[in-house]
Amino acid sequence: MKTVDAIIDILVRERVEFLSCFPTTSVIDAAASVGMRPVICRQERVGVGIADGFARVTNGRRPAVFAMQYGPGAENAFAGVATAYSDSTPILLIPLGQASAIAGVPPIFSSEESYGAVTKWVERLDHPHRLSEVMRRAFSRIRHGKPGPVMVEVAADILDVDIGDVCDDYSAVAATRSAADPRDVLAAARALVEAERPVIFAGQGVLYAEATDELVALAEQLQIPVVTTMLGKSAFPEDHPLSGGTVATVMSPLGYRAMADADVVLAVGASLTRHPMSITVPPGKTVIHATNDEGDINKGYPAAYPILGDAKLTLAQFSEAVAEVRGTYVARDNNVAAELAEQRDAWMAEWSPVLTSGETPINPYRVIHEMQRAIPPAEAIVTHDSGSPRDQMLPFYVAPSPRSYLGWGKSHGLGTGLGLTIGAKLAEPEKVCINVMGDAAFGMTGLDVETAVRAEAPIITVVFNNGTMAIENRNMISSHERYKARDLGGQYADIGRALGAYAERVSDPDDVGAAFERARRVTEEQGQAVLLEFMTSAETRFSHRRAL
Repeated sequence: MKTVDAIIDILVRERVEFLSCFPTTSVIDAAASVGMRPVICRQERVGVGIADGFARVTNGRRPAVFAMQYGPGAENAFAGVATAYSDSTPILLIPLGQASAIAGVPPIFSSEESYGAVTKWVERLDHPHRLSEVMRRAFSRIRHGKPGPVMVEVAADILDVDIGDVCDDYSAVAATRSAADPRDVLAAARALVEAERPVIFAGQGVLYAEATDELVALAEQLQIPVVTTMLGKSAFPEDHPLSGGTVATVMSPLGYRAMADADVVLAVGASLTRHPMSITVPPGKTVIHATNDEGDINKGYPAAYPILGDAKLTLAQFSEAVAEVRGTYVARDNNVAAELAEQRDAWMAEWSPVLTSGETPINPYRVIHEMQRAIPPAEAIVTHDSGSPRDQMLPFYVAPSPRSYLGWGKSHGLGTGLGLTIGAKLAEPEKVCINVMGDAAFGMTGLDVETAVRAEAPIITVVFNNGTMAIENRNMISSHERYKARDLGGQYADIGRALGAYAERVSDPDDVGAAFERARRVTEEQGQAVLLEFMTSAETRFSHRRAL
């Protein structure tokens, strides 16, 4: 057996279902020879995104892999890997490396040297007989601790080396997880029970741990509100009476008030990273920080109660501890669900004229509103793109179940949502998978609509075409006045049709809902990818943008 065949044999044993990739690498043919489907992207960044979306939707349970050539291939993939790293997505990256004789000689690009800052772990494989141990280490790091991308750079000159049966004893890496120290949980549970206005701040660690049921049980047990990070959106059902929605660069007044008024914050499955795309936890809060990564504790905020453990196990421990200590305290008199309902009603009354606006060009909030009316969120997987679509969707799209919404944004490259959605569709083909992007984002990755067509991944791509970078209206003032620097142009439905997708251009607000219904029928009945181009206004109103 040659090294390249042994690599694929190990991927088969690890139950890898397909190979996201871009030439040139002999790994592609080796995968195809054993029936592992190669999904060829148009650019490496999107290929990484396909693996990324697949890993998010499957919570890393089904391995996601991206393979690329040395040099330009590895270089072009960098932005996608940086996104996966910032969002802690567990994917395996297999770039070719230059032959050992010239590896490391400047200016030759080395993945091992260059990717250390944006991967959880990277190792170069330059001796074929080390393959089994290197791949075992890679999958172990993918499956344990805080998730993140892992890279194995394979020297190009060892791929065709005959290594015999040295990998015959390789077996799939088993995963394990640890509960928290019961004493830590008990002390934190007392603080929660004693608190006047506690809040749970849930991150995507809840999603990867598949701990939504435990999170709901604890919130209902304590009758306290739950808000989520951008990455954690959908970890708690947003149609639940105790949901305050997502709190990030934008939020509902429910989430705003819950965080502003809280005296105790239980952050679970969240890194609490200080970042422009994340909410700032207001000062004066008692922070309980429950995470599976010791590096996150006290990183951004002082933790009065640091707790290290898996989110699912830790939340179950909290419920037991709360039941144990609750009898020694007088229950606080509150009606949180009623308060949240009152705030929600007032907020929707304020925004209803915008969400149902009949103005032309179409208000993008009308598109978001009609989309979830036409395609029930429980039947969909949806993601935003960077810029205005992110800030318009996050507060108003109601995610009812885990991974019904893919939130992202710490490393927020325009166009990321397209690859994520293709990967989501490959993971859950029965779901209606939708990415919502602006015209600037389409300019970055739009040609990969053809990848969705060719990969038989019938997704719906929504393009807000307002002809400008509206969100930059506070930054590019004089350049726009003198040179129209913010303006863009394009006939995106025409491009979609040219790439093999079914496409429509919609300019009538009363046709928005019907357009989504038609798009769904096309994806389900014809198995065809769809592009919907909506002629929208340059809307710049946002709900509580950067309010905290």
